Amino acid sequence: MFQTLIDVILPVFLVIGAGYAATRTRFFNDLQIDALMRFTQQFAIPCLLFRAIAHIDLSAGFDPRLLASFYTGAALCFLLGIAGGRLFFRRDWEDCIAIGFCCLFSNSVLLGLPITERAYGPDSLTGNYAIIAFHAPFCYALGITSMEIVRNRGAGGLGTLRATFSAMFRNVLILGIGLGFIFNVTGLPIPGVIDDALGLIIRAALPCALFALGGLLVQYRPEGDLRTIAYVCMISLMIHPALVWAFGKSLSLQQDLFRSAILNASMAPGVNAYIFANMYGRAKRVAASSVLIATGSSVFTIWMWLTLLN
Repeated sequence: MFQTLIDVILPVFLVIGAGYAATRTRFFNDLQIDALMRFTQQFAIPCLLFRAIAHIDLSAGFDPRLLASFYTGAALCFLLGIAGGRLFFRRDWEDCIAIGFCCLFSNSVLLGLPITERAYGPDSLTGNYAIIAFHAPFCYALGITSMEIVRNRGAGGLGTLRATFSAMFRNVLILGIGLGFIFNVTGLPIPGVIDDALGLIIRAALPCALFALGGLLVQYRPEGDLRTIAYVCMISLMIHPALVWAFGKSLSLQQDLFRSAILNASMAPGVNAYIFANMYGRAKRVAASSVLIATGSSVFTIWMWLTLLN
């Protein structure tokens, strides 16, 4: 049990910690960290997702039971976040949507991929890629549509739809996933020299992203709204994976996909939670602090879920 913490979880969080320490001591400055994060999120990780989706066995990975288990749990957590923000913390509806988005958007790429790979090996990532393929489109569609309805700008249904599609298709991760699907479905081969170049880029993607994530967390300050932040952390780290566990068991989800679903659900809110809050100027302090505190706390909660899965 303790060996799981040492072998699987700590190496990932030590890389995050190295980025945090290097930025905190000003060995790296915020501009350098932002540039590194931009490289990973706008270039290296889209390359990783493109190559993975292009080669994935769609019949094995895209099990409707996997997607139903994960995204039903995610949608329920979104609703719990909204309800808690309104009933327990008396926030206005726009803040409640941003709080709900924090509960919805788990860090499936920067944390979910390396943790699952270290725990179960590279061949175990099929379910992760299936979840990631729909993660940003699902979460942004749900979050933006809900926010636009609540804000009621008078744009009507067409305006809401335009805002949703605009936000999604400016996302390079979604473009990389979409291009991967095109190559997979059509059977187009990736030329060998390009595939080799992608392989070189991909090796840098997750380590650089983890280091940059640590540096980025320096910019967030845990301050105020601690009850709300604790509520978000509880839903993200405990309720979401528990719901997915219940749904996955009831649907008899096969073991490797079940593990991917639980581990992805157990990850802390991703940086996109803060990006969404900042985009609308709502609950930014809650979002930023939730990303920071939940990421640190997830060392222990991920250990718990891994122990239960083994």
